[in-house]
Amino acid sequence: MPRNESKKSTCYFDKIKLFHINGHGAGLNSIPIRRCVQVLFLIIALFLGIKFYMFTGQLSSGAAVHIARPAGVEAFLPISALVSLKYFLLTGIINKIHPAGLIIFIMILSTAVVFKKVFCAWICPFGLLSDYLEKLHLHIFGKKINLPQWVDFPLRGIKYIIAGFFLWSVFFAMPAVDLKQFIQSPYNTFADIKMLEFFTNISAVSFIVITILILMSVIISHFWCRYLCPYGALLGITGIFSPGKIHRDDEKCLKCGKCEKVCPGLIPIMEKKKINSLECSACLRCVDACPEKNVIKFSFFPGNTPVSQKKIALVLIVFFTLGITASKLSGHWQNNVPVKAYRQYILNSRMQSNMPVRISRKEMKHMIEMMQKMQRMQK
Repeated sequence: MPRNESKKSTCYFDKIKLFHINGHGAGLNSIPIRRCVQVLFLIIALFLGIKFYMFTGQLSSGAAVHIARPAGVEAFLPISALVSLKYFLLTGIINKIHPAGLIIFIMILSTAVVFKKVFCAWICPFGLLSDYLEKLHLHIFGKKINLPQWVDFPLRGIKYIIAGFFLWSVFFAMPAVDLKQFIQSPYNTFADIKMLEFFTNISAVSFIVITILILMSVIISHFWCRYLCPYGALLGITGIFSPGKIHRDDEKCLKCGKCEKVCPGLIPIMEKKKINSLECSACLRCVDACPEKNVIKFSFFPGNTPVSQKKIALVLIVFFTLGITASKLSGHWQNNVPVKAYRQYILNSRMQSNMPVRISRKEMKHMIEMMQKMQRMQK
């Protein structure tokens, strides 16, 4: 069997075939397993966001709490997790304010040690959005348009500068005695509500900035991920310690350049036998694009068996499932912030904003009753 046919046959094991109807008629469309994993984690993120929105809605209305706060929303609090990590390293204690945030942060860093910044290409919702914005980019321009190297290289440094600023601020500028004070401060305690309010009550400036970032991601593929995301920069640096890398067999390589054309990190793959770039996210797009079997592969050592999409997907799902389960069983998942503290914070927040002007008489009555209840509890 010719090599190309062999490569084509093995692709069926690494892709899920879905029936797809497009403008040209019916046909089969290959959906990579990586895309399925991305969609799975997106659904989980949306579920957590909706559930947290419903949780805060109960508190705002004064109704009884039937929907519990989902601890998983703490995954969207990386700064809090960074502070908690330093506190944990110094004291060995997982704080009770946002314990799930720290657990998720440590698990994400751990995946980078094994599969480089795999989080960006397999889990991050904005990574998924960037992939589809890239498709829109190709649809509009007909080909991928990249910045000149003399512009691209310094711009890439921005995300590392931002990441370095956060690392310096937390691990060097913040005294150890201030860690606990920050963790227990209202700013950190209710950071999850602030994060939700950022999207539900988004300001004009924030909306304009997000719109610009999306437009820039259409004009320049993976603009946010490539130039501005500090989380991706931190994972890229952590991925230096990963034994897993893209390896290229120079003798069998056809030098067709297909691998470089699909690489979101714009890595010069054909110039190297082993990819050590900070930009590699183990997306395996170069592996899928290569017309020759195992000429380009992701493995832990040059001669080792290739790591397929199936294996990466399985490891990620099992790892996060076991990690979260262990955290729940050990009591390091749910926080210890009382529901009444959340209710009081939301009430105070609404009273300090312009919202009371727009609330109904019924809502005002609820708020007065809540304040009276709080006063009785305090007595």
